[in-house]
Amino acid sequence: MSSSLGSTSSSIPVSTPNLSLSPSELDNLCVNTLRFLAVDMVQKANSGHPGLPLGAAPMAFGLWTRFLKHHPANPNWFDRDRFVLSAGHGSALLYGLLHLTGYALPMEQLKQFRQWGSIAPGHPERGITPGVEVTTGPLGQGFANGVGMAMAETNLAARYNRDGFDVINHYTYGIVSDGDLMEGVAAEAASLAGHLQLGKLIYLYDDNSVTLSAGTDMSFTEDRAKRFDAYGWHTQTVDDGNDLAAIDQALAAARAETTRPSLILVRTHLGYGSPHKQDSFEAHGSPLGADEVRLTKQKLGWPEEPAFHIPEEALQQYREAETRGRQSEADWNDKFSAYEKQFPELAAELKQLISGGAGMLPPGWDADIPEFPADAKGIATRVAAGKVMNAIAQKLPALIGGSADLDPSTFTSLKGTGDFQPSGDDGIDKQGADSGAWNYAGRNLHFGVREHAMGSIMNGMAAHGGALPFGATFLVFSDYMRPAIRLAALMGLHVIYIYTHDSLALGEDGPTHQAVEQLASLRAIPDLVVIRPGDANETAEAWRTAVQSYGHPVALVLTRQGVPTLDRHTFAAAKGLSQGAYVLADADDGKPELILIATGSEVGLAVSAREQLQKQGVKVRIVSMPSWELFDAQPQAYRDSVLPPAVTARLSVEAGIAQGWHRFVGDRGDILSVDKFGASAAGDVVMREYGFTVENVCKRTLALLDGSK
Repeated sequence: MSSSLGSTSSSIPVSTPNLSLSPSELDNLCVNTLRFLAVDMVQKANSGHPGLPLGAAPMAFGLWTRFLKHHPANPNWFDRDRFVLSAGHGSALLYGLLHLTGYALPMEQLKQFRQWGSIAPGHPERGITPGVEVTTGPLGQGFANGVGMAMAETNLAARYNRDGFDVINHYTYGIVSDGDLMEGVAAEAASLAGHLQLGKLIYLYDDNSVTLSAGTDMSFTEDRAKRFDAYGWHTQTVDDGNDLAAIDQALAAARAETTRPSLILVRTHLGYGSPHKQDSFEAHGSPLGADEVRLTKQKLGWPEEPAFHIPEEALQQYREAETRGRQSEADWNDKFSAYEKQFPELAAELKQLISGGAGMLPPGWDADIPEFPADAKGIATRVAAGKVMNAIAQKLPALIGGSADLDPSTFTSLKGTGDFQPSGDDGIDKQGADSGAWNYAGRNLHFGVREHAMGSIMNGMAAHGGALPFGATFLVFSDYMRPAIRLAALMGLHVIYIYTHDSLALGEDGPTHQAVEQLASLRAIPDLVVIRPGDANETAEAWRTAVQSYGHPVALVLTRQGVPTLDRHTFAAAKGLSQGAYVLADADDGKPELILIATGSEVGLAVSAREQLQKQGVKVRIVSMPSWELFDAQPQAYRDSVLPPAVTARLSVEAGIAQGWHRFVGDRGDILSVDKFGASAAGDVVMREYGFTVENVCKRTLALLDGSK
């Protein structure tokens, strides 16, 4: 249950220990060590944010050395506390903490802060720096990620802990800033966290009253404590950010509060100690400058040279984290061994979830995925997806998620798995709850109308581990969660987005709800796999592919309207979806003169058009292309077999903008697309008026053939 990441030794400039220091003097030495490691990193790089580390170092030191449960030699130990630096611009503070407490972040890397190839990048990046839980920097994201982490811990604890065996028992901590609290995603996530009573979520708020360009008196004058009180949070105020005793007391009180998340408002000073830049926005995002660094060190009693100075007394104090962490993990391993003997089935399942990736999938997890019979009327792919999800969920305990208040429309409720809620005895009538079974062990998440927070919370759950999260909304509202999608792709997190109501065909709700540009927008995100299945069986394969897409987020794009379920005895097997595109139907002699390329609901339209064209003697190949990304990942030989370079008469058919299709249809091809906003009318009427008819497809393809002769 543990792993080693190797030696953390490095060349560290240290001084002779002073064994006569009092506890308060030692604390002050440790705080200033952290402060000036950060200042020296920023100054050497001539880039970065020194203000936050100077002001927030005391609270960070107190948290990391007195409360945080972690093991620097094994950053992936599962029952560690999670720490999120939501104010990611203060990354030098986090790198200082990681180095000092013994993570595999050597001094040489601190000296290469923000440089090419360094594992100490400008903002914290998951997977780059040992000990960094999530990628932060876009403000508010880390705040919401922490909510997701706390939800994952709470859910796993409710499902797997037993009396005397609290094998899942850890906190989520974070440092958040004024900017984090201003962002809307933090408001969404804070509201949900308060409702869910996430008592093991604790944030230290670096309340320094300064933003990048001005003081908060210019834009942020609300009473933050009252705001979070209203959300249902436990709030405390520490008037002096240098008062370690008060910070300790506040953290202890927050840990004692079990039914509310906690926000500790710590009044700090941006750029603390800088004679000319303290409490000024000038200390936020630029190096102090050599002269100001010298003056700041003088003011705080720190030696001007050498840079990156670490007193031995301070290092010894920080490195006690290694001893504590080793013991904490050993104790946990002993507890888990005893748990495994008493509850072998539960332990085996939990170990499976902890392993992540392919190890998270039990044998036969996909055995019950349905095969859908041919049906000319068919069903909506959102409906098919709901059936597939529920078949998978029974054998895939990692699957957990919900929607942005749209379950009846997205068909994403997991039947019989309960609803993730604080308890079942608070007298609240939770309408729509799953058979009355609602508690922290439930696997249906109710995000409310909070798409952005949903995406960021999913990221936090995936980063925490032990969960394969999904979240659903209408495709057009993917815009609301785009920053979280981008960060999921950047972090390589395995999350699944379910986007229904994917085109003009949703009908009467009109252009505000009809997705036009969203497919292209999602496809533009590197490392996001977008899949738009064409019928029920492609939808089943899409889910199979999504579950096995380790290290990538996946977006499933689904219809509101029914689409024909193709007869797979006549057409190619739907398993071709895993290759991104495949020949669905070909010319009788295998030598097409025309290729129709379609996705999603337009595959059925292409099939009908092919029937008409064949009657006119046209040799047509239909290519179903549910995923550009999966197709691009195939060998060139396969891609050429699907889209032979010699066949230049090609028409793509998709109810979205044309952007990107040119590379598949070529200079001599054509694109049937939607390059303006939709309209309010019945879905079939809108599609007809926008040219998505058999007649128009045939007309466009015949024009291509005429032009090629």
